[in-house]
Amino acid sequence: MNYFAHLALARPTPASKVGNLLGDFMRGVREDELPAPVRQGLRNHRLVDRLTDHHPPVRDSRRLFAAPRRRFAGVALDVLFDHFLVRHWARFHDRPLDAALDDDYRLLRAGEPLMPADMRAVVDRMVSQDWIRRYAELDTVGRALDRIAARVRFANRFQGCQVDIERHYRELEAVFLDLYPRLQRAVAEQALEASGPTEG
Repeated sequence: MNYFAHLALARPTPASKVGNLLGDFMRGVREDELPAPVRQGLRNHRLVDRLTDHHPPVRDSRRLFAAPRRRFAGVALDVLFDHFLVRHWARFHDRPLDAALDDDYRLLRAGEPLMPADMRAVVDRMVSQDWIRRYAELDTVGRALDRIAARVRFANRFQGCQVDIERHYRELEAVFLDLYPRLQRAVAEQALEASGPTEG
């Protein structure tokens, strides 16, 4: 899962939002030095990633990407699943999407002192450029994936994932719609973060 799903499966506190994104920014971070609520959020992030990576339909869906891009399929699916979450938000959450996103952005801003520098830079761009709302458009997803592919440090032919996504859009959408409620249930059942209110 990508940024928005991790935020949606976090608790409505700055420490939880930071911890649930921190899993993608651990270089140079000493986990044992993190505040307890951030560590709990980080464990929740890892639970979500583990369940996603081992979900058979997710693993099987990688075959839908052309051979030169298949190694990149996991990254593509993470970003695409944020697109599907934006598009299907009301199916899974009671709060309006705009209100939830505004709160996520506010809580991330409040949590900036808890972030390593590279995470703070990415979050600043995410919030100021409103990445998540823009993920509603598939062209935005395609451009984001091409930018990520261009930053890969070895020669590759990962660009052009949008072609594969458009060709298999409904099948990939069905994978997400099956997966996301499973993640919601697992997060609730595991309760890895300290007890408190959750977002609806």
